[in-house]
Amino acid sequence: METRRLGRSGLQIPVLSFGAGTFGGSGPLFSNWGNTDVAGARRLVDLCLDAGVTLFDTADVYSDGRSEEILGEALRGRRDHVLLSTKVGLPTGDGPNDAGTSRARLVDSVDAALRRLRTEHIDLLQLHAFDAFTPVEEVLWTLDALVRSGKVRYIGVSNFAGWQIMKSLAVADRYGYPRYVANQVYYSLVGRDYEAELLPLGLDQGLGALVWSPLGWGRLTGRIRRDRPAPPDSRLHTTAAYGPPVDDELMYDVVDVLLETAAEVGRSVPQVAIRWLLNRPTVTSVILGARTEEQLLDNLGAVGWDLTADQMARLDAVSQVEHPYPHFPYQRQEGFARRNPAPV
Repeated sequence: METRRLGRSGLQIPVLSFGAGTFGGSGPLFSNWGNTDVAGARRLVDLCLDAGVTLFDTADVYSDGRSEEILGEALRGRRDHVLLSTKVGLPTGDGPNDAGTSRARLVDSVDAALRRLRTEHIDLLQLHAFDAFTPVEEVLWTLDALVRSGKVRYIGVSNFAGWQIMKSLAVADRYGYPRYVANQVYYSLVGRDYEAELLPLGLDQGLGALVWSPLGWGRLTGRIRRDRPAPPDSRLHTTAAYGPPVDDELMYDVVDVLLETAAEVGRSVPQVAIRWLLNRPTVTSVILGARTEEQLLDNLGAVGWDLTADQMARLDAVSQVEHPYPHFPYQRQEGFARRNPAPV
């Protein structure tokens, strides 16, 4: 398994990682994502480790903490051989301090995650959302203290706007606090908004992208096509409202080219979609959210081969959409683009 440096840090992580959002299965969203128990989790972890996938990602909100508990149990006796990533900051209750990233909430959330994960440290802690009510200085001071305590090794963000990341990095630089080195983002062939601002920011500031939902919230599996609607057992029927919006015509166009490309290279549609992402700038690791062994084994086949320049160009062209203002002039007009080349 190829590894890449995570952002502007010294940490090497595998290009494919495993997301444990399917562990537990409670609540209206996560019960539809999956309900993997400890025994099933151990089997999936075994397959990951056999393939060289050593980074496992979860969050305290996944099935009300049950995902962390199951992952910790599945990794019992193997903690020293893996990297653990979790996320905090989204609401976990109705109380006034049950959401956000205040000093009290961060400290309590990290301690709770450590207990559930059965570990003494978190390799990568990511803030799951920006907290506009807590001063950035308070957040970074607390993260600095957590890193110094040994409870956290590296820090990152998820679902942040560009200005929110830059403000945080400026505060970190001003006071000598640890910098964010990871940005966990939605990015896929049917969701390229990341490229407008966050990708150039990642290149400039040294943030590696950890990609969630690389198959467009389950739309790029090859099961949904222009002449074939989502099958009855598709999770989209109950989870589409929770995920990123996708234009159906764009999806059909992309799937058409994915099917052609998959036939050319003798690979599955998901493998081609993931391989495309691994060739994009700043992408450090693609998080696999497989529910079954079959899905996981197929997704693991996205490495060990590559797409040609022509195949990448066709996928780029069919999936390209115009970014919103102020980004679209840099796509359209030579005077803007000449000195601001788009990332390739």
